[in-house]
Amino acid sequence: MATHLHELLRSLRVWDPEVTRLPSLDPDAAPADPLALFEEWFADAVAAGQPEPHTMSLATADAEGLPDVRIVMLHGADADGWAFASHAVSHKGRQLAARPYAALCFYWPVLGRQVRVRGPVTVAPPAQAQADLHARSTGALAAALTGRQSEPLESVEELRRASQAAWDRARREPDAQAPTWTLYRLRPEEVEFFQGDEARRHVRVAYRRQDGEWVRGLLWP
Repeated sequence: MATHLHELLRSLRVWDPEVTRLPSLDPDAAPADPLALFEEWFADAVAAGQPEPHTMSLATADAEGLPDVRIVMLHGADADGWAFASHAVSHKGRQLAARPYAALCFYWPVLGRQVRVRGPVTVAPPAQAQADLHARSTGALAAALTGRQSEPLESVEELRRASQAAWDRARREPDAQAPTWTLYRLRPEEVEFFQGDEARRHVRVAYRRQDGEWVRGLLWP
């Protein structure tokens, strides 16, 4: 007999102590700039063995204001913003062109942590996008060269042929250009750090950019 969804949900545990450690977070010791705390937490997630800590949810809205979300990879974070990449002609690329504002969410369950980021999105110069692409793997280049992201697909066989051709070209031309490949930067206006607590007294440290400076405060869990 198949297990019902609600039975599976009730059987699951959040932050199992066998795989999760919940560090404390002292808000008074948090740095003035959220980027510094993000870099510290990211390093902690890597050290704790969090699988794929560089993946994040990217939320956008289309021209009508309807929300959309998917998982993408972080390409970097610095004073210019949190960076990610995609094809300009993809769903998210078109949505960002219509509404250049987005939100990111990182979830690192091994430490019971989340980081949420919101702000306007800008497009990096094409040369930077291509340099970022060519610094990645052959597979990343092949995927970018396959193109046609988010377009209707007739069959898996069609994808196989296009992908194989792209892989062949990526190996043959490691500097091949992918014209629609675009590097985006989200410049944060709000950044929130959520630290889970065993007694559900979760600590939420929120940064908000105000008159060019960061203002830090706490939120109820």
